[in-house]
Amino acid sequence: MALFEYFPNYVWNLSLAIAMENGGKIGEIVDMCQPIRDAAARGEDAGTAEFLREWVRMADKLCELAAEDEDNGRLYSAGTKLKRASIYYVTAERMQGRGHPGRMETYGKALDAFSRGTTLSGDNVERVEIAYRDGKTLAAWLTRAAGAGPNPAVVFCNGLDSCKEMLWLGGFPEALSKRGVSCLCVDQPGTGEALRLQDLPATHASERWASPWVDWLQEQPDVAADRIGMTGISLGGHFAPRAVAFEPRFASGAAWGANHNWAEVQRKRLEREGENPVPHYWDHVMWVFGASSLDDFLAKAANMNLEGVMDRIRVPFLVTHGAHDRQISVAYAHRSYAQLVNSPRRELKIFTEREGGVEHVGADNMSFGNDYIADWFAETLGGRTGSGAARQNEWQNEPG
Repeated sequence: MALFEYFPNYVWNLSLAIAMENGGKIGEIVDMCQPIRDAAARGEDAGTAEFLREWVRMADKLCELAAEDEDNGRLYSAGTKLKRASIYYVTAERMQGRGHPGRMETYGKALDAFSRGTTLSGDNVERVEIAYRDGKTLAAWLTRAAGAGPNPAVVFCNGLDSCKEMLWLGGFPEALSKRGVSCLCVDQPGTGEALRLQDLPATHASERWASPWVDWLQEQPDVAADRIGMTGISLGGHFAPRAVAFEPRFASGAAWGANHNWAEVQRKRLEREGENPVPHYWDHVMWVFGASSLDDFLAKAANMNLEGVMDRIRVPFLVTHGAHDRQISVAYAHRSYAQLVNSPRRELKIFTEREGGVEHVGADNMSFGNDYIADWFAETLGGRTGSGAARQNEWQNEPG
């Protein structure tokens, strides 16, 4: 199994694959991509304005069709179209450089379409905001576990260039909910609303923003306060392990894509080793980390390294990775796993050609990661792995 390679460069194909994995329809995607195929041949940075134009045009049309559905009282149909529009808006937005014309307008459209679409569809998701620091706030989407509580919960964070809407649309919160586990999809500093609307840059010390979310979850009557886990996708493979290592209230963790030494990855990218996740890459990472120059960014990124961190984890922890990840070497997954020496239950899962999910964070097929990681949390936090299955008892059997 491999990435669907419609364009002649990896970065554009990655965006297309993410859109499909988040629920985009192939006919609409082909209609958006055909007019810009030649633009992609000019390189990953050139032509992103044309990408924005075509994808926004399709999303705008879906919003118009959704409005017609609403006028006729067909709210579920309207919701489905709006959610698909949000996929296309957010995909187009993440392809643009910082400050590029139309970027912030498109991001606003994505938030609005997602919020209205999930509301009209009656989806199990609600917006949450908490105070963070210096008058700033953090936002998340909460999906509650199916079944009477209190239930376990998982904090799910972004990578470098995703947003909480993409996390939700990818299906992981629904997979957890079926297993009796709630899911909180967060925009952490450096991503989504935190970066775009609150001007909060990324920090290597993810416990600084993860701990306030644990505070909030522990106050919820339907959340089991001692059964909270955390995972993260892509660069979340740094943020989640780091938070679990330094926040002792987390009871389980997982990395959806190992990112053991992202500082080293940046040095390799300077030498053109490995693929980039987004166009306008160096400007993007400087924006994310609030850096004034490339040298400033590299200094800020120097602490994006899990050496001396993984052995602090004293709860069950899962490391997953695609066997043919072109962005982050699979060797980092083995390094993270090897250093989990104090975890009472550690596991390494490499997705291979046999099942799929071999590309970066399963961009070729996210269903295997969704299921595997959701099962992990059901088993280690006390959820369930089937509709007829008894509630798991491993949580009660864990020492301490």
